[in-house]
Amino acid sequence: MTSMFDSLSARLQSVFGGLRSKGRLSEDDITLALREIRMALLEADVNYRVVKDFVAATKTKALSAEILQSLTPAQNVVAIVAQELTELLGSQPVLMQFSQRIPNVIMLVGLQGSGKTTAAAKLAYRLQKQKHRPLLVAADVWRPAAADQLETLGKEIGVPVFRGQGDDPALIARQSVQAAIDDLRDVVIIDTAGRLHIDEEMMAEARAIRAAVAPENILMVVDSMTGQDVVTVVEAFGNELDFNGVIISKLDGDARGGGALSVRAVTGKPILFVSEGEKPSSLQEFYPERMAKRILGMGDMLSLIEKAQLEAEEDLAAGEAERLARAELNFDDFITINRQVRKLGGIGTLLKALPGGESALRGAQVDEGALDRMEAIINSMTQAERLKPALLNGSRRARIAAGAGVPTQAVNQLVKQYEQTKKMLKHLGIEAEQTRSRKNRRGKKARRRTSRHPTLPGLGSLGRGDMKKLEDMLANQ
Repeated sequence: MTSMFDSLSARLQSVFGGLRSKGRLSEDDITLALREIRMALLEADVNYRVVKDFVAATKTKALSAEILQSLTPAQNVVAIVAQELTELLGSQPVLMQFSQRIPNVIMLVGLQGSGKTTAAAKLAYRLQKQKHRPLLVAADVWRPAAADQLETLGKEIGVPVFRGQGDDPALIARQSVQAAIDDLRDVVIIDTAGRLHIDEEMMAEARAIRAAVAPENILMVVDSMTGQDVVTVVEAFGNELDFNGVIISKLDGDARGGGALSVRAVTGKPILFVSEGEKPSSLQEFYPERMAKRILGMGDMLSLIEKAQLEAEEDLAAGEAERLARAELNFDDFITINRQVRKLGGIGTLLKALPGGESALRGAQVDEGALDRMEAIINSMTQAERLKPALLNGSRRARIAAGAGVPTQAVNQLVKQYEQTKKMLKHLGIEAEQTRSRKNRRGKKARRRTSRHPTLPGLGSLGRGDMKKLEDMLANQ
């Protein structure tokens, strides 16, 4: 999948590559590198005021004697850029807050075409996966077929849609809250109307809905492909509605993307979610550090792992989870993992999440057919061979290769991948068990914190600290 930040990422990695090739750095080297970084950001359509402040802050830190005299100055400069980019994007993640009221009301606002309706459905899907019972509300009474679109999306994810009566959006919103109470729904998500540009009629309608239902959260949906105009739009809505946060849609679009990078710095409003792709699961919580690392080519394994958790149709049975935690992997498990990779977007998406993956894939062809060949090979095995891979001697491998229509070398390679995966799972199982033991000694509060992260096929039950260890381990391989 094309990423909006591919071009910016390539430019920045080129600058860092030049720094690393020099060994020791002079003040002129850093000044020249920062000039190239400034041009890359401006060409990516980042707001010029944001670029000016970003480069100034980075330059002050990068030109310190501590950096220039260090043994690894280039690595330190990259670390400073990563830190400043994280600060630009908001430093710490801001998560959506819920009140004690039932139902909680979430109101989505934005221009026409920004992606509000699909964002509403994706948010409902995400909340449903988190054990909430959302109700979608079609309060856009002006756009033709807006309610039909929302209802179609609602049916796809199994969430009801409230359409109400008449053409008064505020009345529809008020009725939807009562409908949610009657149907024991704990979250109401209101899709409001937009316009092609900001006008008083749209703002008045949004204010009326806000007054009618007093939403806990007003989220502004912005199209990341809008460019610097997105800053003007967000500022205008902020002045009128004082919304809680931003959802950035269409992050997989083929555009420069700098407007999205400017939102937090210019408006002070946090980015809560980003959407990349068409699938209901493509809406993800926004983590500034992860996005900064991704832009700088450092990968983003944690987001991929959380997406895998969201995609999981059901938790593993307790016995199966225990078996995988002990690294007792078989080829039936490989089929399960194979299908999870497909859900995540294929091999390309997986590789791009690894440190340096986006750079390595740039201009290269990804063989997505490898997943099909893997499944064909496993389907050619007997059930006994799937459950006990140790049975696969030379003659069995030749027979399996013939049945799958692949060379024996392909079977050998799959067996090698199996052994490597089993070894990694064993290592992760030990690490996770040690972490869980430490947390158990700290009491119930720590156990509750760990339980927020569901079981992953083949990785046991991982907390956020365990996932960080996984990312670090992959980065150092």
